[in-house]
Amino acid sequence: MKPWIAAWGAVFVCSWAGNQFSPLLLMYEGREHLSSLLVNIFLGVYVLGLAPALLIAGSLSDRHGRRPLMLVGVLAALMGSVLLALGPTSAVFLGVGRLFSGIAVGVAMAVGNAWIKELSQGRFDPGASADSGARRASLAFTTGSAAGALLAGLVAQWGPLPEVLPFLVHLALTVPFLVIVARLPEGRVPGGLAGPWWRQLAVPSAGHRRFTRVVLLGAPWIFGSAAIGYGYLPTQLAGATGSWGLVCATAATVIALGVSSAIQPLAQRVHSLESARGLVAAVGIMLLGIVAVALAIRTQSVAIGLGANVVIGVGMGIALVSSLLEVQRIAGSRDLAGLMGVFYAAAYAGFLAPAVIAAVAHLVDVQVVLAVIVGLGALCWVGILVSSRRHLPADERGLAADGPGAREDGTVAAGDR
Repeated sequence: MKPWIAAWGAVFVCSWAGNQFSPLLLMYEGREHLSSLLVNIFLGVYVLGLAPALLIAGSLSDRHGRRPLMLVGVLAALMGSVLLALGPTSAVFLGVGRLFSGIAVGVAMAVGNAWIKELSQGRFDPGASADSGARRASLAFTTGSAAGALLAGLVAQWGPLPEVLPFLVHLALTVPFLVIVARLPEGRVPGGLAGPWWRQLAVPSAGHRRFTRVVLLGAPWIFGSAAIGYGYLPTQLAGATGSWGLVCATAATVIALGVSSAIQPLAQRVHSLESARGLVAAVGIMLLGIVAVALAIRTQSVAIGLGANVVIGVGMGIALVSSLLEVQRIAGSRDLAGLMGVFYAAAYAGFLAPAVIAAVAHLVDVQVVLAVIVGLGALCWVGILVSSRRHLPADERGLAADGPGAREDGTVAAGDR
C-alpha cells in the first residue's frame, strides 16, 4: 500500500467524525426535545475546536512532523464519538463531543491534507501528477463526511439505538488508525521557525496578497453554503417531510458531499494557473445554490431543496480543489500545513451560518436573511473576479505561472514572495 492511501484513510475517519452529527439535528429536536437554535449551535460549536486546531496543529507539524500531530487528531475523533454516544444522558456531552470532533477535523484538514500532498509526490509516489495531492486530500474530506452522514442518518431513521450506534461504528473504524498513523513515514524533514513554540504559529505566506484577496474571499462560502444546504434547510422543511425528515436530511447531506466528490476529478479542468476562474465559477454556483435554498423554504418543496444541494455540491467540489491548488502554489516549503490551517479555519467559519440564521430569523424573515447572505456573497464574488489575474506567485518573480521558475507542484520558494 502506498503511504498516501493510509494518510488518506486517517483524514477519512476524522472527516467522518465531523459530519456524522449533521443529519441528526431533527432527531435531537424530536426525541431529545432540544430547541432548533440549540441544535444549530451544536452544529457550529465544533468550529470553536476546529479553528484553533487548524491554526495551531498545522504550524506545529511543520516544525515537529506530521505523525505526532495526526495521532492527536485521531485521538480527538475517538473522544468526540465517545462523548456524542453519551449525548442521551446530557446535552453537555453533545456540546463537548462536537468540540472534540472539531479538533479532529481541524488537525486532519491542516496536517492530514499536507501529509497526503507530500506523500503524493517524489519517492513516495513518483507517478503522481502535480495536482494529485490536492485532489486526493479534498476527496478524503468529502467522502469521509458523506459516509459518516449517510450511516448516521440511516441508523437514526431505521436502526436500533440511533443516538448511540452511529458513533460506535465510527469508533470501530477509527481505532486501527492509531497504529496505522504511528507507522507512516514523514513526508518531509521537520523544520519550521527556530525558538519557542509560539513562534511556530507564524504562517508567513498567510499575508500573500493572492491568499488574502482571492482565496480568503471564497473560503467561507464553501462550508457556509453546505451548512445552509444540508444543515439548516432540512429543519425548515420539517412540515413538508413529516416522518421522513431524517431521510431528507441524510439525502441532502449525502447529495451535497457526493456531488462534491464526483465533480472534483473534473474541477482541475476549471482551475487555471493564470487566473482564479475556478473560484469565480465555484462561488457563483454556490450562491445560486443558496438562492435555491431560499426558494425551497418559501415553496416548502423537498425536490427544490435536494436540487439546491446538487448545485451547492458542484460549487463545493470546484472550490475545494481550486483553493487547495492555490494554497499549494502560495505556500513555501516550510509553512504548507500552516497555510492550509488558515484556509480551512476561514472555510469552516461558514458552519456558523445556520446558528446565525436561526438566531436572526426570530427578528427578521428568513428570506430577508438569505437575501442579505447572497448579497454579501456577490460582493466577495466581485472581489475575486477583480483580483483573478493579479498577485500570481510566479508573476512576482517575473515568470509565467507554469514557467521554468515554477516547481513541479506549482509553488515558488518562500523567499520569492
